[in-house]
Formats: sequence, structure tokens, C-alpha cells
Amino acid sequence: MNAYVAPVVMLIASNVFMTFAWYGHLKFKTSPLWIAVMASWGIAFFEYWLAVPANRIGSGVYSAAQLKTMQEVITLAVFAVFSVLYLDEPLGWNHLIGFALIAAGATFIFQTK
Repeated sequence: MNAYVAPVVMLIASNVFMTFAWYGHLKFKTSPLWIAVMASWGIAFFEYWLAVPANRIGSGVYSAAQLKTMQEVITLAVFAVFSVLYLDEPLGWNHLIGFALIAAGATFIFQTK
């Protein structure tokens, strides 16, 4: 996998872990908070093992601003799918428009000078 594609794939995978770490416990609201925190830390450990190398590899071909922007757009896309499929929360038109505007703004970060 090349340096342009590897960071994208790794950031998608890391965001799946991150989303479960941050929001997966919402399906288990009766569990003690300390268990949710410890489980989240355990999941986040794997997220870091993907995000840090993704940024290191990606820094050879993308700027830090581009990597951060890519990560944020991926986060929104992963969260939208997670919200619908795992949390059973619908996405409304307002969510979709908001996400689209953020993605549109992100395109400016990737414009060359």
C-alpha cells in the first residue's frame, strides 16, 4: 500500500476503534462508569496503534493540516454509520447538510497553492 492510500485506510480503521471507545458504552448505560472508562481505554489503545503510524506515514505526502482534516472527515463519516447502525439513532437532513458543509470546507485544505 502506498503512502497516499495507507494513511486513509489506517485512519478509517483507527476511527472505528475511536468511535467505539468514545460512544460504544452508550448502549450499556447501566454499567458502572469505571468499567466504561477502562473498556474505552482498552479500545483506544488499538486506535493509537493505527492513528500514530497513519500520521507518520502520511506526513511524507500530506501536510499536518491535510492529515488532520482527513481525520475529521473520516471521523464524521464513521460516526454517521456508527450512529445509525450501532446506536439506532437516525440521521436527519440537518446532520447530513452539516456534515456536507464540513466536507466541503475540507476541500479547501487540499487545494494547492
